[in-house]
Parts: sequence; structure tokens; C-alpha cells
Amino acid sequence: MTYSFRDKLGQGGYSVVYKASLPDGRQVAVKVINESKGNGEEFINEVASISRTSHVNIVSLLGFCYENKRALIYEFMSKGSLDKFILNRGFSDATICSLDWNTMYQIAIGIARGLEYLHQGCVSRILHLDIKPQNILLDENFCPKISDFGLAKICQRNDSVVSILGTRGTIGYIAPEVFSRTYGGVSHKSDVYSYGMLILEMIGGRKNYDTGDSCTSEMYFPDWIYKDLEQGNNLENCLANSDEENDTVRQITMVSLWCIQTNPYNRPSMSKVLEMLQGPLQSVSYPPKPFLHSPEGPSFQTSYVSSSTL
Repeated sequence: MTYSFRDKLGQGGYSVVYKASLPDGRQVAVKVINESKGNGEEFINEVASISRTSHVNIVSLLGFCYENKRALIYEFMSKGSLDKFILNRGFSDATICSLDWNTMYQIAIGIARGLEYLHQGCVSRILHLDIKPQNILLDENFCPKISDFGLAKICQRNDSVVSILGTRGTIGYIAPEVFSRTYGGVSHKSDVYSYGMLILEMIGGRKNYDTGDSCTSEMYFPDWIYKDLEQGNNLENCLANSDEENDTVRQITMVSLWCIQTNPYNRPSMSKVLEMLQGPLQSVSYPPKPFLHSPEGPSFQTSYVSSSTL
């Protein structure tokens, strides 16, 4: 199917993805798990999680193999991952975003719908716990689909807090409570935090945890966004072209800042996020400035663990 693994699409912490073709000519993506990493737990976890889903904003699992090689067969997403379109590799403020604001807004809505489905629409609630641009795939129409369920947690729909061992996620997107229970319990609100950081990256066009020479704290990024919001400034690298687009940017920014509140109870559910995004700008209340650090704890940046090193 992969023509001897000829066409490599991408590589993650524990897998490599290849372009392949089914006998009927349909293109697919084959994710081959690295046998030397882990005991197959992430593979089984991904199959168990995603096989419970069926949604336009969740990537479709078409099949899997466990003998000889551990591999998963997914629908092929022609545009690749979201990070290729929103992240400025050089971290230069002069870079222009490659997506127009309407497309970015529709992507933000699509991701929110996918997460709402995982949290409320499945028989079991699924916490993804690794939402980031690299795990959002785009089809030919830029419809976003959530992928990579290797770190997902399946729980009962009425479970407000779940128990997990260790830290799950990727640097820059992990909610405070995931790495330190002093901030609260891990729940669907942890995905809300990751979603907020992802959307702020879409707005700013740069990684949230690498902001240049003056400050190394990953929380400097939303602080910078918040200051622009307070002052009514346009972000220099993503200028809106009309008052309507300016209102859209402001609305998305305010919702995102609500999503990254330090206290999980202050974050909206994904259902509420959709309501805020799709309603009038006037209906979104002004968000409090997120706290940068715990008064009694270490800074966030020293506590992160990437998914590739779990």
C-alpha cells in the first residue's frame, strides 16, 4: 500500500506517517508505530479512542494492523497539518499569515465542534489531552479534523474529573492542572485550555512558547496578546482588512483568553465556546488576564513534558 514506505508525510514522537493507496485507488495515510518506543499502549489507546468516534471534525480510522508492524490506516488529508499554515518558523513579526480570517474562523469553529463531540457527543467522554496545531489535519476544503489519540483518556460522560498517571501533552499546550494537581483536577476543561492556546497561535502566527530573545516564559505569548486586546491594537503579522474582520479577530481572541484561564472552573465548556464564537461580539464578556504563575509554585515552563518523551 505504501510502495515500500516511499512517500513520507510526517513524523511524530512515536510514529511515522506515509502516503498510501488502497486497491480501489483511494489515497490514505498509514501511521506506522515505532516498535522501539513504548509497549504498544499508545497504539491500543488510539484505536480504542478513535474507533468510538464518527464526526466530520474527527479524522476517520479505516483500519489497523497489529501483526509484524503496528500501523493505523487513516483517511488522507491533502492539506496536511494546521501548523504549516499558521506558525512562523522564523518568529519574525513581519511574516504574513497564509490563511484569511474567514478560513481561520471556520477552522476554529470546526475544531471546537470536534472537541464538543468528544466531550459530549460520544457514548463515553473522550479527553484528547494533546490538542496542538500538528494534530489538526486539513482536507482539500480546509475542513479541520482532530487526529492523534495516542494520549487520549476515555471516561464516563458524567465524570467531571479523571485520574491520570504522570503528565500528558506537549509543551506550550498543557493545562496547569495536568502537571500540577494544585491547580485542580484533570477534566475536559484541560482540552479547553489547549484549544485556547492553539487558537491564540492562529491569531499570532507564532509558537506560544518561543517568543524571542527578551522573555523565555511561554506565558509571555498570551500576555502579549492580552495587551494588544486591551489597547485595541491589530496584530502586526495578521492585519484584518475590514471592521468586520477586526471584530472577528477580537471575538476569537477574547474567547481564547477565556479558554486559558488558570482556574479550570473559569474556563467555558466547548459548548459554551461555540456559543461565544457564533454569537454577537457584544455577548462575549471581557476576559480576566490569565495569571502567569502560581504565587506559591514554580513557573509553568519548568514543568512541561512533551508527548515524545512520555
